[in-house]
Amino acid sequence: MSRTGDSRPTVTAMLADGPLEGASIETEVFEGRPPKTIDVPFDDGRPCRYCLAEWVQTGSSAVYTFLYRV
Repeated sequence: MSRTGDSRPTVTAMLADGPLEGASIETEVFEGRPPKTIDVPFDDGRPCRYCLAEWVQTGSSAVYTFLYRV
């Protein structure tokens, strides 16, 4: 985990598939763990929803898989 400028812990979300395959973003940690789902902005303004690929993940990054467009 790393921390943002205002000291909130973050994790790097690695996007494994879908429209944003290969991209990564920083997301805030929720209750000490990566969030179960994240909405990631896409070029056309409609976000893509991703979920954790594995419930147990360690370190400063977490792998997410594509669910659907929001």
